[in-house]
Amino acid sequence: MALRKNNFYLAGVPGRGVRGKDISAFKAHCMSQADNLGSFFAENKILLKEYLETRLEIYRLQTLRMFARSAGLFVWLLLSLFLIFLFLLFGGMMVAFWFSGLLHSQVKGFGLVAGLILLLFILLAIFRRVLFVDPVIQIVIQKTQEEGKNENHE
Repeated sequence: MALRKNNFYLAGVPGRGVRGKDISAFKAHCMSQADNLGSFFAENKILLKEYLETRLEIYRLQTLRMFARSAGLFVWLLLSLFLIFLFLLFGGMMVAFWFSGLLHSQVKGFGLVAGLILLLFILLAIFRRVLFVDPVIQIVIQKTQEEGKNENHE
């Protein structure tokens, strides 16, 4: 039974292979591969280092871009919520005074508006998943897929 290693056959004959090649030639072949591998790493060490640094820089910039977009969306969300709060506050006061004039009682007018706002919050809490959570998840998935396609085309 012969053992094959890199086209050298080792048999029961000491120092000789089946094809007549020396074991020393096999050892020299293995040593030259190790030297070639070592010289390969030595020659490409700088290139590999630059590649890794470039990949790290790409990941850092992608993270920075994602953070900047998130921060921009967060500021836009805060500003939008503040404007919606002002709209509801003054719109609610306007409607409350209108109901007060119709009902000839400020307590009834403001109470009716407070009840309507409470009903609105309860409905939003009940349907929050359908109205807010699921659409936001779909938007995030869609934006992520678009960014992945854009990065592949660049």
